[in-house]
Amino acid sequence: MAKGSQNRLALLGKSALVRDDSGPFRVYRDESGSIFHSVTHILKETAPEWQQQALERWLARPTATEDRDMAAKRGTLAHNHAEYLLKTGSKLARQTANKRNSWKTSADGLERCPGSITRWAIERAIQGAPRVPWSASGYARGLRGWIADNCTAIHAVEFSIHHPAGMAGTCDALLDINGKGPFIVDWKTSVRERSEDMLTNYIDQLGAYSLGLKSLTDIQPIGGLVVVARRTGAPQIRELSGLELMGAESRFLERAARYFSEPDA
Repeated sequence: MAKGSQNRLALLGKSALVRDDSGPFRVYRDESGSIFHSVTHILKETAPEWQQQALERWLARPTATEDRDMAAKRGTLAHNHAEYLLKTGSKLARQTANKRNSWKTSADGLERCPGSITRWAIERAIQGAPRVPWSASGYARGLRGWIADNCTAIHAVEFSIHHPAGMAGTCDALLDINGKGPFIVDWKTSVRERSEDMLTNYIDQLGAYSLGLKSLTDIQPIGGLVVVARRTGAPQIRELSGLELMGAESRFLERAARYFSEPDA
């Protein structure tokens, strides 16, 4: 079971689904023609009414389009930076651990090398990372510092999931944090700190990714982390315990059922 789980996780680096942008919103199809809707689209359509109204007011502002594009760009740049560090760090850690024959397979089915090797590899990746444009440099710096200080194992980066509930998405990372894991991790950016209410969609998003991961690999995350990078200072962290992650899974399934019950879904 252990080796099978690790192998199945490795396969998630490339989506088994085909993207279809021909309709009013993006969907994904598998080989049999089954349709999967985007996790983020389901969350958007099932957000609380007050949140949807707030978004409509925000979009009605004269500078909304410019602000939205700028936020999307800085988010992409910060995400790309974190992805580079983790993918490069994972490659360097694997090369070193292979030379030292220092891999161990844990009871959860995941292979791990010593955390000290992973920390060293991340520092090396940081030293060689491409420079981040000024507009996103503060956000990227926050993510970079958090990853360097806390990540002790890199199991997967930017991996695709889907689930029989009809959803598909891409999770940012599956990591060990300070010797414990694996945690489902998702990177976000925000100018200001997010309230618990505003974090709800992010939390339920982790639930969706956890459902997909378990369905495809049998790997059970011990928790989740929403890491919200800000323009200055350390990121805002919302950690989910295993029990909270299970709650997020249940809420997402309820939201997906409600979404697909609508005639336009």
